[in-house]
Amino acid sequence: MARSHVSLRFLVVTAILALAPLAGGWWAWKGQGPLQQPGTVLVRKGMTLNQVADQMERDGVIRSASLFKLWARARKLQLIRGEYTINPRASLSDVAGKLRRGEIHYTNVVIPDGIQAWSLQKRLRDFVPEEVFWKLWRSPRLARTAGFPDAEDLEGLVAPATYRLHHAMEPEEVMLMLVEAFRNQVKPRLEGGPLPPYQTLILASLVEKETRLPEEQPKVAGVYLKRLRMGMRLQCDPTSLYARWASGDLRFTAPTPEDIRRPSRFNTYTVAGLPPTPIAIPGPSALEAARAPEVGKNLYFVATGLGGHAFAPTLSLHNRNVNAYRKELARQRRMAHG
Repeated sequence: MARSHVSLRFLVVTAILALAPLAGGWWAWKGQGPLQQPGTVLVRKGMTLNQVADQMERDGVIRSASLFKLWARARKLQLIRGEYTINPRASLSDVAGKLRRGEIHYTNVVIPDGIQAWSLQKRLRDFVPEEVFWKLWRSPRLARTAGFPDAEDLEGLVAPATYRLHHAMEPEEVMLMLVEAFRNQVKPRLEGGPLPPYQTLILASLVEKETRLPEEQPKVAGVYLKRLRMGMRLQCDPTSLYARWASGDLRFTAPTPEDIRRPSRFNTYTVAGLPPTPIAIPGPSALEAARAPEVGKNLYFVATGLGGHAFAPTLSLHNRNVNAYRKELARQRRMAHG
């Protein structure tokens, strides 16, 4: 009888010892992982399975790179380049499942109408380091990709849109996405106007920065085109601001008399013709206005102080509109001070 009890205990102990590795394996695979807070796994271009597994173990995302490698090879895992967000305490099974399913985390980056290089750089800084951005900004290869190989930089050669980016993308890949969108979506709209396509783009950028009202934009484009044909300086306030920024002064304030007088190839108060590049990303309505300007008698315009502009064919009428604008500003200041 005692012998049978000993045999039974021996069998139980043997079974426990046999099952212990299995239980340990199950816990290593399904148990809570070591991550204390949300984490990220980046599978970059060219990374091998071993590199990804070892990096996850070093970063405290998983406990065992070896176990992950065994699973990945058994499943013939094909790594999909991308950014993967991992929840706290995610199990090795959870992490492996995300990678197998290719659940890439994207960040939506909005590039709106009207912004220029310095604002664009700030919007992309999490994906394109600043020094790399400015190097790529002047890349002849990217300018060729946009469709304007003679452009000195990428100002204006970016399509306004919402871009889905992830942190495993290479900086050049991000910039390439932006200029390819321009080539496909914007460049075709530049054909058929009174100016060559790149000059149409420059004119559209001036229109974009002068007024956001679609009903006014063809009139503004018409005034500038008429001035170009007459050899008259455009005297576009936004170009004086762009000249300020190009000089390294990044104050985003209204133009000053110093800005207006600044000698610069971008400042259309001090040089004739269009600036050498666009001064912003024009939107669809500004592009259409530059392609089909409303050329009439008007040669001047000034803000009304009420959100729009007053147009005039002569300097005397323009001066009258300027006086009305100043009176409106004075009225608003009085109202603001009670």
